[in-house]
Amino acid sequence: MWTTINNQLFKEFYFKDFQEAFAFITKVATISESMQHHPIWTNNYNKVQIWLCTHDEGNVVTDLDYSLAIRIDKLV
Repeated sequence: MWTTINNQLFKEFYFKDFQEAFAFITKVATISESMQHHPIWTNNYNKVQIWLCTHDEGNVVTDLDYSLAIRIDKLV
């Protein structure tokens, strides 16, 4: 489940290993690029953390963030 923290959607994803986590990041990057909406993320071995907000709207959560979150969730 995505949570809202400091005007951003946030979620952690856990994978079997680094390779699986990196494959997920690659898929998210492809979707993000197609939407021209890029997340903030970190990756530490098998854990990926993603923050979503719309910078052009003043760093708040918008429908674009929710749309990207839904598409990301479909990857796992």
